[in-house]
Amino acid sequence: MTQHHGQDGPAADPREHLTSPVTRAALRIQHGVLTAARQFLSAQGFTELMLPIIGPVTDPGARGAKQVDIDFYGHRYKLMTSAILYKQASLTAFDRIFCVAPNVRLEPLETAGTGRHLVEFHQIDVEAADASRETIMAVAEGLVTHVVRAVSTGLPEELDPLGRDTSAFADLVAESFERRTHAAAVTDLHGTGHDQNPDGEIDWVGEATLSRKASKPFFLTDYPKGSRGFYDRESREHPGFLRNFDLIAPEGFGELCSGSERENDYATIVARMRETGENPAKYGWYLRMVREGVPASAGFGLGLERLTRYVAGVESVWQASAFPKVAGVPAP
Repeated sequence: MTQHHGQDGPAADPREHLTSPVTRAALRIQHGVLTAARQFLSAQGFTELMLPIIGPVTDPGARGAKQVDIDFYGHRYKLMTSAILYKQASLTAFDRIFCVAPNVRLEPLETAGTGRHLVEFHQIDVEAADASRETIMAVAEGLVTHVVRAVSTGLPEELDPLGRDTSAFADLVAESFERRTHAAAVTDLHGTGHDQNPDGEIDWVGEATLSRKASKPFFLTDYPKGSRGFYDRESREHPGFLRNFDLIAPEGFGELCSGSERENDYATIVARMRETGENPAKYGWYLRMVREGVPASAGFGLGLERLTRYVAGVESVWQASAFPKVAGVPAP
C-alpha cells in the first residue's frame, strides 16, 4: 500500500489533522461512501434506523477489546461495541433495516500499529428478516461493489491526489467475490508457515497474509463454533460450524465486514450464552423479546472507516476519521 502521510499516528492537534489535504480527501470520499450506501440499501427496501449508543448489555464478541461501563442512573450500562442485539429486536418493526452505528471498543494496545483498528468507529449495520447467509452475503457484495463503483467514477478529484489507482478495482466490479471456508484459509496459512489456530478467528497476521494475496474482496465462511458470539447460528447440516462470514479486502487492507445468520431460538441462545461464559441474566430485555418471538434473520456490520480506507487507499484507518482515537493514545 502507498503511504500518504508523514507521521506514525494521528496528530495531537485536531486542526492539523482536519486541515490536512489527506484527511479532507478521505472524508469527502467517506461522504461519497455513505451517500452511495444509503442509495443502495434504500433501493433494496431497507429502512434506516437510529440505534442506541448505550444499553444494559452489548455484543460480547469484541475480539480482545474491553467494553466501557457507564453509570446510567444507578444502573451499570455499556457503550455499544456493536448494535447486533438491537438489530435483531428492530426486525419486530421492519423486515429490513440498516443504520450507521457508532461503536466504542477499548482495543488492546498492540492494535495501535495495525493500521485498521480504532477505539471509536462506525459500522454500516444491516439486518434482514428471513434471510439466509447467502442472501445477506449477496447484499454485502452488492453494497461494496456499488459503493466502490460510485466513488471511483464520481470522485476522481479526491482519489487522484491520494495516488489511488482505480484500476485496483477492476476485478472487484467485473467479477463475483470468491468464497472460501475458514478451514481452507487455515490450510493456506499453514502452507505459508503461519501457525494459525484452526479453532479460532483468523488472527491479524493471517488475515493480512490472505488479504495481500487477493486482487478483489473475498468471503471467508464457516467459522468453527466457539470462535464467535452466541448469536451466530450453528449449521444444522454441519454441526460444529457457524453460518457466518467475514468479507476481506485485498491489497493487505484486511477485514471489512462480519456477518451471519442469527440464532433466534430461546433455548439455543441461552445454552450458547452459557457455553461462551455469558450470564443470561444480564440479557433480560433481549431474552424476553426472543422468548416472545423475533424473526429468523441474517445481517452484517461493515466498518465505515475501514471501507473508506480501502477505497481511498490510505495507509491507516485513523486517516478516515475526523477525530480519530487509537488504542493508548489520548485524543480530543
